[in-house]
Amino acid sequence: MTISSSLNTSVAGLAANASRLATISDNIANSSTYGYKRAVTDFHAMVIDSGTGSYSAGGVRTTSSRLIDQSGSLVSTTSATDLAVRGRGMLPVTTQASVNVSGGETPLLLTTTGSFETDSNGYLTTSSGLVLLGWPANSDGSIGTYARDTTDGLVPIKVSSTQFSAEPTTEIQLSVNLPASSTESTSDGTTETLSIEYYDNLGKSESLNVEFQPSVPSSGSSNEWTMILRDSASGDTIVGEYTLTFDDTRGAGGTLLSVTNTAGSAYDTTTGTVTVDVAGGPIEIDIGMLGASDGMTQLSTSFQPVEVSKNGSTSGNLTSVEIDENGYVSAAFDTGVTKILYQVPLVDVANTNGLETLDYQAYRPTSESGAFYLWDAGDGPTGDIVSYAQEESSTDVAGELTDLIQTQRAYSSNAKVIQAVDEMLQETTNIKR
Repeated sequence: MTISSSLNTSVAGLAANASRLATISDNIANSSTYGYKRAVTDFHAMVIDSGTGSYSAGGVRTTSSRLIDQSGSLVSTTSATDLAVRGRGMLPVTTQASVNVSGGETPLLLTTTGSFETDSNGYLTTSSGLVLLGWPANSDGSIGTYARDTTDGLVPIKVSSTQFSAEPTTEIQLSVNLPASSTESTSDGTTETLSIEYYDNLGKSESLNVEFQPSVPSSGSSNEWTMILRDSASGDTIVGEYTLTFDDTRGAGGTLLSVTNTAGSAYDTTTGTVTVDVAGGPIEIDIGMLGASDGMTQLSTSFQPVEVSKNGSTSGNLTSVEIDENGYVSAAFDTGVTKILYQVPLVDVANTNGLETLDYQAYRPTSESGAFYLWDAGDGPTGDIVSYAQEESSTDVAGELTDLIQTQRAYSSNAKVIQAVDEMLQETTNIKR
């Protein structure tokens, strides 16, 4: 019985070390695989109670696991859509096959790194077929409110190289100096004009034509102008008319004293703005605060548009896509406009090592990993997202080679025990002779 148990135990030892050799070989083979997580084999002694005065070898069992929570070093790359997670958390991805099925479900998979490129349909996809997921942005670049414990709202990120973008003009900064001499009784009352280009909702160029009409008194100086705004998209219809009165006191001379409206919204004294409704919607015009010298002024004898700036742009071609540390996917266009398209969250689970391991460094949540939660990158317990980077394998080749030597010696030792047991059984058989 004792000899037999020794034989069985050594056979179990051979099998256990063969299992360990399998994980070591896998680790060494994937030592250059981006995102690979090291696998380990743990040994567990089996004890069989055979009673007092006798002993029976129990043997050994093994369990193999993958250390998903161990991170490899980050290395720099040349692509803005090469991503790696620095710290806790994983990138949400799904399979390319599920995305290509119309109306199908997109299962949630996780990965810590990936080299994403646009495929033929414009989806950010790795060469192994993992598609990056994210929350779509609103038209103004903001991200809506989504539940953080579900994948509802996550969509495959799609960025087409033929994508166009146009931004309507919603704000104009208007800083103009009006000639003080034009409001004197000796003035000929010349109207000053200014044309401001803006972009409508379709990216077409339109004009906001501004007239500044001085109020010429019979004597002295009025320091008063009428500002009339006309919209070219509405057939030069008047969309705003304001009376601008300027201060002529020492220290505040030339700054706005008051603004009253005849057409258009009332002047907002807290922001220094007026709002006019053009054909495509409202445009807020900043003419400066009362008493401030950085907006509309009345000084000297010359008409000078000091600063006329606006937001919005005409139609532009996509030039590049970048993902920042907070997971915002931004598209840059050749018009100089940058637009937020998506936000990539980081997925966190209670037990990272409880995730199910799949091909191509992908993982799936399980009951052992616990429920997942979607965090903004850089928020809560999660780390951030690094672009132009990939995560190296967590394999330590030197350590694996050391384990390989130990495993080889242990395997040989078990084989020696089997050989010794075989010789002992042979001696027992020879007793009959």
